[in-house]
Parts: sequence; C-alpha cells; structure tokens
Amino acid sequence: MPKSPDACETMADVRAGVDALDRELVALLARRFGYMRAAARIKPERAQVRDEGRKQAVIAAAREEAAAHGLPADEIARFWDRLVEVSIAYEAQEWDRLRSGAADA
Repeated sequence: MPKSPDACETMADVRAGVDALDRELVALLARRFGYMRAAARIKPERAQVRDEGRKQAVIAAAREEAAAHGLPADEIARFWDRLVEVSIAYEAQEWDRLRSGAADA
C-alpha cells in the first residue's frame, strides 16, 4: 500500500503512490466505459449516443467538483471534455458492434 501524499518522504514514495493511483484510475475508467457499453445496449437509436445537453452537464459537474477540491477547474473541464468525447466514440462503436452482431445471428 503506498503512502498518502502527506506521508511521502522521498520521490520513490511519490512515484509509488502515483503509479498505484494510475492503476486505480484505469480500473475506474474501465468501469466508466462499462457504463458506455450499457448505454449502447439500451439506446434504441444510434442518434441518441450523442447528447450535447448531457455532455455539458457532465463537464459542468466535473468543473464544480474540481473547484470544490481546489483543483484547476478549467483544466479539469477540458480534460473531461476529451474524456466524454472518447466515451461517445466508444459508445457509438459499441452500438454498431452490438447491432451488427444481432444482424448476423
């Protein structure tokens, strides 16, 4: 178990913490993308994959959460915009994959 940021005494401590956290972040992203697969399965129309209102709400929520934690909110919002765009592309790909598999069955 890596040390908390406040308990780090060396750069090795910091790097171990960052590496462990990066693994956790990837696991969380895998879970998030699982929800994108679920959305692709549930949405009946491909046009529903992109929802600009929802996208803006998600980014605004991330900006607010970042600000509440004292993080650079505008940078986090830009990061989230990219995350949501990648998620939309993944969901569209999954929507197509699921429908093409059903056509072959």
